[in-house]
Amino acid sequence: MPHSVTPDRPGKRERLVASATELLHQDGVQATTLAQIANAADVPPGNVYYYFKTRDDLVHAVIDSRAEQISGLLRSLDRRSSPGARLKGLTNSWAEVAELVAAHGCPLGSLSSELNKCDHDLAGAAAKLFGLVLDWSEEQFRAMGRRNARDLAITLFAGVQGAALLADTLGDPKIMRREARRLERWIDQLSG
Repeated sequence: MPHSVTPDRPGKRERLVASATELLHQDGVQATTLAQIANAADVPPGNVYYYFKTRDDLVHAVIDSRAEQISGLLRSLDRRSSPGARLKGLTNSWAEVAELVAAHGCPLGSLSSELNKCDHDLAGAAAKLFGLVLDWSEEQFRAMGRRNARDLAITLFAGVQGAALLADTLGDPKIMRREARRLERWIDQLSG
C-alpha cells in the first residue's frame, strides 16, 4: 500500500511551513512569494491552497511553528538547576545563532518587526513570540526574588534585540556573542 509520506520526508504541509519559515526569515514577508515557498518545499504551487486558504494562513502557521520552537527551547531550559542558569542558557542560545542573525537578522525580531507594519491580525500574532520569551524570563527573574522582574525581562530581551539589529546591519556576529556574554555577567550579578 503506497504512503504519501515516507519516514524520511515530512508531508507537504510541514515542508511548506518549514520552507516558508526559512524564506520569510531570509528574504522577508513582503518579498517572499507563495511560488517561491512551494518551489523550496518541492510542492506544486497549486497545492499550497489545499493546505492554506490564504497567504496569511501560511504566515500564521510560520508563527505557530516559531512559537513551538521557542516553547521547546524554554522547556529544555526549565530543566536547569536555577533561574540564573536558565536565563544564562537562554542568552547562550542567542549566541549560538550569531552567524545566522548576522546574515539575516533575528528570526523573531525580523518577523515581528515586519508583521507589525501590517494592517491585520498578523501583527498581534507575531507579538506572541516576544510574549513567550518575556513571560518566561519574567518568571525566572521573579524566582530570583526580583520585584522588578518584568522590567528585567524587558532589559534582557531589549539587549538581545539591539545586538541582533546591530549584528545584522553591520554583518558582524561577534556583536551578538559579546552581548550574550555581557548579559550572562549581568545575570550573575543579579543572582549574587
